[in-house]
Amino acid sequence: MKRLNSTLLMIMTLSFILALPAHAANTQGKTKHPIVLVHGLSGFDRIIIDYFFGIKPALAAVGANQVYTPRVSGFDTSEVRGEQLLSYLEQLQAITGAEKFNLIGHSQGGLDARYVASVRPDLVASVTSVGSPHFGSDTADAIKNSPLSGLATTIGNALGTLMNAVMGETGNVPNAMGSIAALNSQDALIFNAHYPEGLRQGACQETPVTNVGPWWWPRWVKNYSVNDGEHSVNGVAYYSWAGIYNPLFNSNILDPADALLAVTSLTFNSENDGMVGRCSSHLGQVIRDDYTLNHLDQVNLLFGLRGLWAPDPIILFTEHAIRLKNAGL
Repeated sequence: MKRLNSTLLMIMTLSFILALPAHAANTQGKTKHPIVLVHGLSGFDRIIIDYFFGIKPALAAVGANQVYTPRVSGFDTSEVRGEQLLSYLEQLQAITGAEKFNLIGHSQGGLDARYVASVRPDLVASVTSVGSPHFGSDTADAIKNSPLSGLATTIGNALGTLMNAVMGETGNVPNAMGSIAALNSQDALIFNAHYPEGLRQGACQETPVTNVGPWWWPRWVKNYSVNDGEHSVNGVAYYSWAGIYNPLFNSNILDPADALLAVTSLTFNSENDGMVGRCSSHLGQVIRDDYTLNHLDQVNLLFGLRGLWAPDPIILFTEHAIRLKNAGL
């Protein structure tokens, strides 16, 4: 009898457990349209680590399961890279049946995404730039005007050739001078004249700060919208965020990129992330332009190494997926 009672108890317990509702999957960031992550200058995917290190699985964890990472030329103009991205999206549309795509581009990848949205807005639901030099980069200006620009071009082309060999690609011939032409201030003006959608109009503004708390317990809030561009053009939504380089809060002794960015940041006379100035990063709705993240930390590069007080860039991407979903994108 005791054995029978124990068996009945086990059956009843198992039945109760099976009757419990299954844990609901997290769909906060399940966007209507697939997300496409576009790499920047000299970008790569799984040569050693992902360019967007840890970001795809984090997006999947909030329901964004359709995330793609195309590879375009590591070194070339934004028009050439943009055409490569456009070709990829057309193929992806044919394979998946997706109507449109949410493009998130880092650095030059943001310019590539802008190009596609300008020439084929029917393919694009949104463009988000992360640390992109929409108005040019002082570092690119310094390289272009330097007597060592030829050496920099040679090194860039050699690096691009090596990366292509590792990836088994033979069609993309690196054009480092094309990248310099795409990223310097003078050529940015020409690019912007052809593809102006979502850009900030007028001069860059200082971000106003307002106390929204009582005088005895202040809570300061920044209004980043003063540097917004148009939020939507031709049915495409535009967003941007960026960071600034702060050696005290950005640096990580294990991160070899910090030393390089400390040098390149010297080419600027204003706030920058080591490669791109704060005022150059504005596009569409400016989510924020002063995260304590240097240029590479913004996509969690080099195994996610970043300063102790820097925000987690992975969270910025998952929050943005939720933002896109809530916007119906």
